[in-house]
Amino acid sequence: MTELYFVRHAHADYSEDEYHRPLSLKGIRDVERVTSLFNDQRIDAIYSSPYKRAIQTVQGIARYHDVPIQIVDALKERQLANGAIENFQEALQRVWEEPSFAWAGGESNQQAMARAVQSLQTIILSHPHDSIVIGTHGNIMVLMMQSFDSQYDYVFWQTLSMPDIYRLSFRELTLLEVERVWQKG
Repeated sequence: MTELYFVRHAHADYSEDEYHRPLSLKGIRDVERVTSLFNDQRIDAIYSSPYKRAIQTVQGIARYHDVPIQIVDALKERQLANGAIENFQEALQRVWEEPSFAWAGGESNQQAMARAVQSLQTIILSHPHDSIVIGTHGNIMVLMMQSFDSQYDYVFWQTLSMPDIYRLSFRELTLLEVERVWQKG
């Protein structure tokens, strides 16, 4: 069985520079709690989105377990549109309501899911008996979860926190169980 931990990045202040946006002070403080949740876990591999905030969120886990972070471009957050959008919530809701719809310069849910899930499946199949951490983002994380179970949708995305952690158990590519590990507080 593969134990996969999705670690949604900690809080980062908004910036249009998706790749280099660092964690906020609150986010940096939360990383200590994120790291401590994995101190008693066996971690065999760590993967991350190339975005700085995702990497920063799992760096403590990597150091504690002496496991390198493998960067996977396909795990980056979905591109909602080219440039800023006037009403982010409405724009996001529309792509969830219409999975094939994409804003100018952005990815539809179908496109983003296909990109990320292909890499996720490769990771899962490469670690049939391992415990894996994936540093990721809210939207793309929920799209990956939805590819295995349709209950993970826009409404579920709205319940996420920064950071957030979910443990998914797989036998090959069959999702067996999902458990929220992160507790707000």
